Amino acid sequence: MIELTKTKMDKKRRKILSKERILVALVIIFLSNYLYAQTAMVNDQSRHLISLNGKWNVMIDQGDVGGWKKFWIEPKPQKKTDFFEYSFDGGPELNVPGDFNSQMCELSFYEGSVWYRKLFNISPKKDTRLFLYFGAVNYRADVYLNGGKLGSHEGGFTPFQFEITGKVKDGDNSIIVKVDNRRLENGIPGLGYDWLNYGGITRDVSIIETVNTYIDDYSIQLKKGSLNEVLGWIQLDGGRAEQNIKVKIPELRIVYKTRTNDKGIAKVEFSAPFKLWSPDSPKLYKVTIESETDSITDEIGFRCIEVQGNKVLLNKKPIFLKAVNIHEENPLKKARAYSVEDAKLLLNSAKELGCNLVRLAHYPHNENTIKEAEKMGLMVWSEIPVYQHIQFSDSVVPKKMETMLKEMIRRDKNRAAVIVWSLSNETYSGTPNRNNALIELTQKCRSMDSTRLICHVMNTQSYVNNSFNVLDTLYKYSDLICINEYIGWYVPWQGKPSEVKWHFVYPDKPVFISEFGGEALYGNKNVPTDEASSWSEEYQEQIYKDQIEMFGTIPNLCGVCPWILFDYKSLGRMQPMYQKGYNRKGLLSDKGEKKKAWYIMNEYFKQK
Repeated sequence: MIELTKTKMDKKRRKILSKERILVALVIIFLSNYLYAQTAMVNDQSRHLISLNGKWNVMIDQGDVGGWKKFWIEPKPQKKTDFFEYSFDGGPELNVPGDFNSQMCELSFYEGSVWYRKLFNISPKKDTRLFLYFGAVNYRADVYLNGGKLGSHEGGFTPFQFEITGKVKDGDNSIIVKVDNRRLENGIPGLGYDWLNYGGITRDVSIIETVNTYIDDYSIQLKKGSLNEVLGWIQLDGGRAEQNIKVKIPELRIVYKTRTNDKGIAKVEFSAPFKLWSPDSPKLYKVTIESETDSITDEIGFRCIEVQGNKVLLNKKPIFLKAVNIHEENPLKKARAYSVEDAKLLLNSAKELGCNLVRLAHYPHNENTIKEAEKMGLMVWSEIPVYQHIQFSDSVVPKKMETMLKEMIRRDKNRAAVIVWSLSNETYSGTPNRNNALIELTQKCRSMDSTRLICHVMNTQSYVNNSFNVLDTLYKYSDLICINEYIGWYVPWQGKPSEVKWHFVYPDKPVFISEFGGEALYGNKNVPTDEASSWSEEYQEQIYKDQIEMFGTIPNLCGVCPWILFDYKSLGRMQPMYQKGYNRKGLLSDKGEKKKAWYIMNEYFKQK
């Protein structure tokens, strides 16, 4: 009887173990499908590149049949009776980089699968390695080379790569990418967000050729709190891990020597009389890193950003953050922004407004934007798309957040213009596991880069009897108290703006108004100017006047950031007379016309 009971228990244990093994296997399959791509090497533009930009053949897979029909295999008829119900040949073409929504009118609001193909010719060289590099694909990418799957990547705004050494043929080759921009409940962002979900291969694609052991990554930035001490590292990738390294800054006559260890890592530590990067003087130095087998050149600025008490200090001096929110959309083209020209359009408009900082909402923008901002003297706030409807209790979500954070920091950590890593926007305090997941993410971010400000943006404050109560738990872990508030638009004023009261659970931190504003249709006339439903410029103008009056009541105010620079496309904005598929909170219209509120904000910034 005892033996029988033991046998039953053993069977039960085996069933439990079997279920656990199946669960583990499913998790492994999931991760291999969506997190398989390699983290991209840094500074791709300084490498030996073969551009794959240009026209790509596409198949629009509205029925989502490409998986079982195996679109990545391109069979050719062998007999007279052979035929196939799909082909890239003879079909449409799309430009890469570029979103697919703006290139074909039938795809204007499309969320689904599009398959891309690029044919290319290459002759691999001896003693070199080849990598297939993507600047970004929104949202999921399954990548195939010559009929074989290289892997997958999830996340629409950061770079990734695959090593294709030994996988390309001498001669003609074919790359096929399944792009799927459908929203996922456990995606980053999730199901709901207030911008157009531009899908496609939205940034550069290239083949990067390297030596066998190449410089994969590096950090050359000032030590936290210092104005002249560099503390960084260099990482090699390849078989010759131990090599002599030189870091050269010719303008300062610096030749710093170090050596990598058996893991290919070298510590970098030296001092120099840098001319510091700032909005008034955006100084960049030519920096060359040389190993025994490779070299790479970058333009790097050096500055110190920190919080001391209730002040934000740039290079040890207080600075007021005169900011504006920007989406990665060229309003004139009505398309996803990606080029240097797109970046200049957006950033010059921010400069004209009087800004010294751009908040790149709500996801990492393209590298051209970061680099152009740095040259122009604009500080950058960079953000991962942890936005509103995030399923923090889903077991894969924390890993996805961490992956996107790593990819963002890895790409832009040497950009002096980037002063803020923003880890979330308007998440709901009652969401299960929200606090634990974001606190852990904050700790991981500080371990990756402690030299920049780390923030969470909230709209969880209460506003009652003309008084704000600001008390979110995440503010404890944020360097700034970042508040999104739309008093005068979504919430009526409850008293005079000049008499607003503020109560902070963390009263000694700097306060940054990260969003405020209201909607207006440019040129809307002959309407009641005191009614929100009129979408009049005068109503928006009054909101800005009242907000600026209220700013005078905010203790420890370190900056403000209106929402948003340009009107932008958003599916949820359906007012048929005034919105027409646009969020109209822009200070500029989608044609670049200045609304009356623009002049109010411009004058305020002139006085700060």
